Amino acid sequence: MATMLAEIPATNTATVADLTVRRAQQGDAGAFEQLYREHVGRVYGLCLRLSADPGRAEELTQDVFVRCWEKLGSFQGKSAFSTWLHRLAVNVVLGDKRSEGVRVHRIFNTDEPERYETAGRPGDPGHAMDLERAIAQLPPGARSVFVLHDVEGYKHEEIAEMHGSAVGTCKAQLHRARRLLREALER
Repeated sequence: MATMLAEIPATNTATVADLTVRRAQQGDAGAFEQLYREHVGRVYGLCLRLSADPGRAEELTQDVFVRCWEKLGSFQGKSAFSTWLHRLAVNVVLGDKRSEGVRVHRIFNTDEPERYETAGRPGDPGHAMDLERAIAQLPPGARSVFVLHDVEGYKHEEIAEMHGSAVGTCKAQLHRARRLLREALER
């Protein structure tokens, strides 16, 4: 039985996807457009969950695909293209957050950082808050760790490496995010 399974050719879908990536790597704009159309929804969703801003998510999605075009030659096919693109998207968003943090740090110097956090913005008290809205209202650090860990399935060690922080910091951010979500959803 095992030998029979080994003789079955790969699915046409995998072959077509691999060929599309190879054509795009060779500079075929039509193949890259096909990759874009196949993956733009998932990339946008990830950018939206991490940024909590639809306009910014659109910009980040475009940044991801620009970076994808620039780095496509480095894709070696050791994982699925969608996995590689997902990791690239996470890196683009986190890189943007880091540079945003530097810009904000240059502008704001305060002894009261909680004053500038976005958590606790009151929603419409007449309507129950949904999960997506609650996630969008989390402070950026807590939101990022929550999305990467609980939604996307990354481990604390991976998130800490992406953020350039300690594992304990990521765990604390996740705990904070979960607490804030519980409070928001109980309202």
